[in-house]
Formats: sequence, structure tokens, C-alpha cells
Amino acid sequence: MSRCCVDFSRVELSDEDQAFQAEVRACLKTLVTQEVIRRDRETGENFDEGVHLALGARGYLASDWKDEVDGGFSPLRRRIWDMEIGRAHTPWFHWGTTAMVAHTVAQFGSSELKDEVLAQVLSGHYRLCLGYTEPEGGSDVATCKTRAVRDGDGWIINGSKMFTSNAHNAQYVFLVTNTDPEAPKHQSLTMFLVPMGAPGVEIQPIRTVDGDRTNITYYSDVRVDDKYRVGEVNGGWAVLREALNAEHGTVQRDAHGLQKLAVMSEHLSLLAEAIDRVAAVAPRDDESVKYRLGRSIARMEAAMSTPEMFGRVAIAQTMRDVTPDLMDILGTASSLPRETDKAADDGGAEYVFRLAVPTGIYGGTLEVFRNMIAQHALGLGRPNYSPDKRTS
Repeated sequence: MSRCCVDFSRVELSDEDQAFQAEVRACLKTLVTQEVIRRDRETGENFDEGVHLALGARGYLASDWKDEVDGGFSPLRRRIWDMEIGRAHTPWFHWGTTAMVAHTVAQFGSSELKDEVLAQVLSGHYRLCLGYTEPEGGSDVATCKTRAVRDGDGWIINGSKMFTSNAHNAQYVFLVTNTDPEAPKHQSLTMFLVPMGAPGVEIQPIRTVDGDRTNITYYSDVRVDDKYRVGEVNGGWAVLREALNAEHGTVQRDAHGLQKLAVMSEHLSLLAEAIDRVAAVAPRDDESVKYRLGRSIARMEAAMSTPEMFGRVAIAQTMRDVTPDLMDILGTASSLPRETDKAADDGGAEYVFRLAVPTGIYGGTLEVFRNMIAQHALGLGRPNYSPDKRTS
């Protein structure tokens, strides 16, 4: 029986990489001020235009987007970058979406579209959002009902999308449309990069339980030129599959031995801070409290060390399991939110408790990810949802 060994030893940084880490840390300390963090928590946008443009102007967005051979970060520097971004609590969540869509446009878009969009993305001036989920579609994006109909040299689009996060700060939406309702659902899709400023596009805000802002977007007779089509007509599933694989963490760049950090690993830094705050005020002579705090730290460290889509599940599940325990240690005052008078630990555990719910939904529910792990990693095949006749 073969065994897989995981190396948890510390990566030794060269003098040049240490200097890069110090440079990034100093830059983020200047840009990501307490006012930026406060405003981000208040608005729930997970985005700050001033920070984003400053990072673009310094070349960091381009370096993060490009492969090393094209002038981008080395795998080690990309890891340093990702970790420093999380440690600084940078409003950063939506750059991953923009970068993913930009890679898809680079692979499948026309030369005209690439010329229009990519340079502005890397400077920070253009942001891209996702138009996948529909009000009645759930996690199955292939059931798309948003229609795109040919109109001369362009297309007319009608429909709506849920959870179009950062649409109000974006210049384009990567939109799934149905261009052949009579075809099987995976052969009826066409992808477009639709300008958010086009007539007929409407954005309405939605608040999630953790205070984040997302949106529902409506498309009423929105006309777009054919240059905004990404990939072949009715060939959208092949385009979308590449983007979904990148989002879910089932593919990754060659990292030279460094496994890919799980999506939303930065949320664990918030959990770590909450644990520290609870430990600072918890009864020190209570053995059960010591045990529960130790268990919380162990769970957090295990989740932090779990890569790719496996970590995606571990992080969300750990946040959901640990935060109620932390709040129970603190008592009823732990249910008060941040910046509320007499809130225990300044509402840190309560905030992570609420954040845990959408963390287990963004990009697909935990059930979807567990099924993906079963299929792609364990080779168990597709799940069978048919009724069990033995119980009927």
C-alpha cells in the first residue's frame, strides 16, 4: 500500500523573496488602512476602488494574472502575494472573478474583444462579474433561461441573474445565455461579455446574512455586438466548463511543489483573530474551555493546511463548526455584532459565524463540492438521487 507524505516544513525564502514580501507588506499597510477595512465591513462590497487601482498602477494585478514565463509572479511569490493579501484584510474577493473571466476571454474571445478589455483589466480600470445563477436555476447553471436571439450583426438579450456580485463596480458581466431552447441543455448555451453600461441592464442590490452586498441583474432587450460573444454559438458549455474548473479549484498552474491555496482561505485569518480574542477573555482555570479552544485551533490549522477544492469544504465547515463553540464560551453577549455596545470580543466570533453561511455557498454549495471530490478525486462516479425503493 503506497503512502502519501505531506511536507509541512517552512519554505526558506531567498533574500530577494524576503525583500519582495517586505515590499508587498509595506505597500498593503499603506493602502489597506483601518478606514478602508471599516468601510468595507460597513458596505459589504469586498471591494475598494482606490486600493484596486493602486495595485494595478504598481503592476501587481498584471503580475498576479500572468504566468511566470510571461513576466508574472513565480509560484513562490504568488503564494507570498496571496498570503499577504489575506493577512492585510484587503477587500480583494472580486479580483479572483475578474482574473478568471479575463483568462477565459484571452482563451476564447475575439482579438477585438481582447484588445478592448484585457489591458484595462490589468490596470484595474475594468472589473468583470459573473452572470451565471438564475432565480429558479440554483447551482445548475446549464438550466439557463436567459435568452440571446440573433439580430443582424448583434444579439438581443432578455433575462435575469441572481448573485451578480460586484456588478455595481464592474464594467462587464460574463453572461450565460440560451441561444437554442430546443437543444439539450448543455448544447444550447452561448457566453457573452456584456457591457454593464448597455441600455436595458438594471442592477438591484441584495444583502446576505453576513452583511455582504450582492445583486440581481435584469437584461431587457439588451443589444450587444457579436464581438462580445465568447466562444462558439451553442458552444458555451466548453467555455463555461473551463471557467468553472478554475473557480472550483479542480485545475491549477504548475506550482513547483506548492499546492494551490483553497478559495476563501483568507477567511481563516478572521477566524484566527476571533479565537485569539476569545482566548484573551475566557476563564483560564476552566479545563473544558481550554479543551474547546485547543480543538478550535487544531480544526483551523487543519483547514488552513488543506489545499484546492478539499480546503474549500474544510474551511467553510470549520467556520460553521467552530464559531458556535466560541460564542458559547463567551455567553449571550457574543451574539451582538461588531461595534455594538458591550459586544463580546467586539463581535468577532459573531461575524465569522454569519460569514460561514455564504462561505459554504459561493461558487457552489458544500454538497456540490463534496460530490466533485467524490467524482474527480475519489473516482466514485456521479451521485444517484433516485428514490431508494427499499424505504418506499
